[in-house]
Amino acid sequence: MGGSDSEGDRSAHKEKEKKKLHALAPIAKPLAGKKLSKRTLKLVRKAAEHKCLKRGVKEVVKSIRRGNKGVCVIAGNITPIDVITHVPILCEEAEIPYVYVSSKEDLANAGATKRPTCCVLVLTKPTKGELVEEEGQKLKAEYDQVASEVSELAASMF
Repeated sequence: MGGSDSEGDRSAHKEKEKKKLHALAPIAKPLAGKKLSKRTLKLVRKAAEHKCLKRGVKEVVKSIRRGNKGVCVIAGNITPIDVITHVPILCEEAEIPYVYVSSKEDLANAGATKRPTCCVLVLTKPTKGELVEEEGQKLKAEYDQVASEVSELAASMF
């Protein structure tokens, strides 16, 4: 009997994943795969802990225009899509790597907010103060790894 419960949970999880993919916007490219998505959301979670995160379209656009560098993570299931269509263009002009993840809810959970989030910008250093050197190096290493993978993904598209 115990096996059927986990099987039911698995099928429900697969159904949820399918719904996420159906809700994706047609412009959601480059879309992170499962592995990169997991790694990206982990980076977002760590950045939120260290106050190296800008949440929402307004904050992200303001940061990009001010010249802040980082990795932009955009949710792919945003409706209406017009809300975020200008963000990838700004990222390309500022040479900031960007990637889409499948769900705005997952992005919000990783970013430590209850409200679903359209996009976040992971900064290399906090806006106020400084990080402890050891933690800063860990965050920087993870940031560099995700940034290089995102850049490779974007390069493979064109």
